[in-house]
Amino acid sequence: MRTFLLFTLLLISFRYSTAQQTEKKKDSIVALDEVELITVIKKKIETDMKMAVSVDEFLASSDQISFIKRGAYAWEPLLNNMSSERSTITIDGMHIFGACTDKMDPITSYVESNNLSKIDIKSGQDGNMHGATIAGSIDLKRKHTPFHPYKQWNGAYQTGFESNNKQFFNLASAAYTSEKLVVDGSLAYRKAENYNDGNSDEVPHSQFTKFNASLGVAYKTSTLSSLKVEAIYDEAKDVGYPALPMDLWLSRALITSATYKQLFEEGLFRALDTKIYFNAIEHYMDDTTRPENLVHMDMPGWSTTFGLLSKTHIKRHNFNSEIQLNAYNNLSTAEMRMYPQDRSERSMFAYSWPEVTTTFAGLSVNNAWEISDNSQLNFGGSLGIHYNRSKYAEFNWIFHPGTPQEKTRVLPSLHTSYQLNIKNFDFSVGGGYGHRAPSVSEGYGYYIYNSFDRYDYIGNPDLKNEISYEANASAGFKNHTFSLQAKVNYFYIQNYIIGRILSLGSPMNYQSVGVKGYTALDYSTLLNFSLNGSYTILDNLHWKGHLTYARGKDNNANNLPFIRPLSYQTSMHYKWNQFNVQTSINGDVEQVHYSPEYGEDLTPSYTIWNLSADYTFKIKDYRTVIQVGAENILNEYYSTYADWGNIPRMGRNIFTSLKINF
Repeated sequence: MRTFLLFTLLLISFRYSTAQQTEKKKDSIVALDEVELITVIKKKIETDMKMAVSVDEFLASSDQISFIKRGAYAWEPLLNNMSSERSTITIDGMHIFGACTDKMDPITSYVESNNLSKIDIKSGQDGNMHGATIAGSIDLKRKHTPFHPYKQWNGAYQTGFESNNKQFFNLASAAYTSEKLVVDGSLAYRKAENYNDGNSDEVPHSQFTKFNASLGVAYKTSTLSSLKVEAIYDEAKDVGYPALPMDLWLSRALITSATYKQLFEEGLFRALDTKIYFNAIEHYMDDTTRPENLVHMDMPGWSTTFGLLSKTHIKRHNFNSEIQLNAYNNLSTAEMRMYPQDRSERSMFAYSWPEVTTTFAGLSVNNAWEISDNSQLNFGGSLGIHYNRSKYAEFNWIFHPGTPQEKTRVLPSLHTSYQLNIKNFDFSVGGGYGHRAPSVSEGYGYYIYNSFDRYDYIGNPDLKNEISYEANASAGFKNHTFSLQAKVNYFYIQNYIIGRILSLGSPMNYQSVGVKGYTALDYSTLLNFSLNGSYTILDNLHWKGHLTYARGKDNNANNLPFIRPLSYQTSMHYKWNQFNVQTSINGDVEQVHYSPEYGEDLTPSYTIWNLSADYTFKIKDYRTVIQVGAENILNEYYSTYADWGNIPRMGRNIFTSLKINF
């Protein structure tokens, strides 16, 4: 088997190729392209209630994901109620690392809804294909326009307005396809002012401006191979964070890749896909818009990553296997610069990330064995080598004298599951075991201020790997009118990394009340449960609902922070000809299992009512959709367990959107 280090893209969907159970002749390849085109059309990044959602809003519709919010922009995703350090977030499998020590630039903030086709969420060790993880993986899939036997153009334009924060947005995408060449791209622009809460009071420093562009060029090098180059550019300016003592002046990201894909008509190997990539991120936090601060501070950060991703699909009768090589090198640097009132003079400088290099190489295998027509066994594992080096180790030696400048870790992972279908019922049971290394902040962070509990945090390079033992199960029923599915997972995590108060050291930030160091608890436990149902009341009237519950404790039976309380959502959808009406009610119960040690307090229950309507018509031959709706119709004042510093959520928001497909 040879390894391709050339540029790339796909002829047909890799997902589709893995589903084939019989060998196909060459003349079937064009038909597969047509199937992929249909798939792309159906996989829209929108929700039932709102077609012009941001990536964050779309992810929030999943019962597996919640968010920590520090403002109206760049929410931090929590998969299985775990912080982002415990999950792997990628774009088309590419590793990208934020450049902000406050986690104000999650990877989800560097894409837009109009340049994505779908988002692939894997829970627990099921997500180990993209690297070592505990919570799972979130892979943001960019739109890939398939080749077509005839030359054609297609695209879409969407515009709209939201009343609460006066947000105006424009989203556009276009693609040219032919038998050998595909060119596709997208543009997005959003600008919002401060929003108002449920008491109609303005929430200062909640504005943002965002621009995003993407471009992809694919060329069919032979009947069964293709080459594609892609790029994403994202820029955010003047982003306010009401929960923080500073705002974002500028954030920029350049994400590039080149992919070569080869398909095989016969034999054991069915597809080989190799990608090389590069991305660079710069992020500048400052408090020049906060004159009330006694001491001014800038916090710039930079992150650069080179990577290689190579995967092959193997099929033999009822057995499928995917083998993936994943390697990357990342350099993360962040600084703190303090100034007196006279900003022409600098009073202090320190590295909060002291130029930390992370190098990772891992091999992952996922297997699926179709035991019978109604049962399947999935199993796999991975083995990774993780290396860190801190250029300025003296920052770590202040609190951890003599700690080595370099650290190498071995990160193994295993998982298995069994699926069974019996008529209208389906069942699954599985388990997993995996390690993860401490993040850059957990291992090498230096005086990273946490405005939630008001402590400065210090990293520890000698932390042990976190080790997760996981069990999961699901059961469901489905017929032509009714469906119900229950899912549960349980994590036992050894060496659980969290911050604890240090007896030595004094805070550097004048707003801090003390210093915490990242340390490892003996263990923690986390339980997640979800229940999803749907019912077709009439042919044109449908109901859906879901219920989620989570419970997290440390080894002393104390509550873990940012664990979602019992939450619920119920919705109705009515369709008449080209007219649709949707309404939903969602909320959380009172959060009584909070963690005062980590800055949490009791958050009251809340219930939100939303309503929207859309109409589809044609302007000439162009399919057009117009939508009008309202979120938080009753203008309820509330904040949730995950709102940093109890900042209130947005009050009543009326939104409009117009989309034209051509």
